[in-house]
Amino acid sequence: MFVKLKVIAESLSIILKSVLTVFLVLWLPHWGLYIFSLAQLFYTTVLVLCYVIYFTKLLGSPESTKLQTLPVSRITDLLPNITRNGAFINWKEAKLTWSFFKQSFLKQILTEGERYVMTFLNVLNFGDQGVYDIVNNLGSLVARLIFQPIEESFYVFFAKVLEREKDATLQKQEDVAVAAAVLESLLKLALLSGLTITVFGFAYSQLALDIYGGAMLSSGSGPVLLRSYCLYVLLLAINGVTECFTFAAMSKEEVDRYNFVMLALSSSFLVLSYLLTRWCGSVGFILANCFNMGIRITQSLFFIHRYYQRSPHRPLAGLRLSPVLLGAFALSGGVTAVSEVFLCCEQGWPARLAHIALGAFCLGATLGTAFLTETKLVHFLRTQLGVPRRTDKTT
Repeated sequence: MFVKLKVIAESLSIILKSVLTVFLVLWLPHWGLYIFSLAQLFYTTVLVLCYVIYFTKLLGSPESTKLQTLPVSRITDLLPNITRNGAFINWKEAKLTWSFFKQSFLKQILTEGERYVMTFLNVLNFGDQGVYDIVNNLGSLVARLIFQPIEESFYVFFAKVLEREKDATLQKQEDVAVAAAVLESLLKLALLSGLTITVFGFAYSQLALDIYGGAMLSSGSGPVLLRSYCLYVLLLAINGVTECFTFAAMSKEEVDRYNFVMLALSSSFLVLSYLLTRWCGSVGFILANCFNMGIRITQSLFFIHRYYQRSPHRPLAGLRLSPVLLGAFALSGGVTAVSEVFLCCEQGWPARLAHIALGAFCLGATLGTAFLTETKLVHFLRTQLGVPRRTDKTT
């Protein structure tokens, strides 16, 4: 409900954390890992203080008392206390909290599970772990900067438009139609963005790593890792959209059932990470993540299909692309792959610039084809540019 507050609090905390990290690295490098521990602690402190200060002022204002927008009237109501009937625990809230805890814990295993396998089972040496971390951080930039904000923003949108515990046929059909149209366009946007990153990432991974870290990154396992991560980004993009709709529309019982699925996924993911890493090195972690993400996408697609099964709307049509556009992607992938063989990366900067120029031409041609063939998506994007001037249900 407080999206603006979240954006400001997290942005301020991350900026201050980054500034403190840079300052300590430059002036007190002998502190070593303590620098990053202190920076993380400082980030958490600032984040909590932002929320405490905001809600203290909000709950003390006359507007909050008049509107009654929150279920608490004082900041102390958020602390543990004994209720009027003498019970120390509100079991209804405790069960809901336990449900959220299980979901968060399982998602943590699915998101960061390879790090636990890497650390405790010692399947990679420190050098390979360093290369993997660099590639993982570079590859996740797109997901963090583009896909995660889209997922969080449209989760709020779907949660406001749709009512939980109700089938699509029992809700306002206008709201159901709007949600379906937005979901279809988001799926198309995620698919196009992910395909673009995957197709062009394969041919430019080695060049990107060479520019970023030199031969140390571009001559070893780095390019293969980054190419694999490009495929993973495609799955991340689709999963972000499907899960933001699924979690916004699911009932509490469905969330609990989904938690059991995630429990099985967590166990299989950890085992698969270990086996694939022993078989094909650090690439195994990314392959295990791809498998995990594919299962999660499948679960969400089944839910969306069931949700709209008895309605005339078919938002999953957003996962279908025109044959012309698919041909453009295939042609661009083939041309840039051949270009990489002959122009990158030991031929000097003139050849590299020619490789980049050819990729830019193919990218322009592919985006132009998408603009001409995906007219519904273009209309959706143009509509979203006018979001601040519209009502809540279109934001």
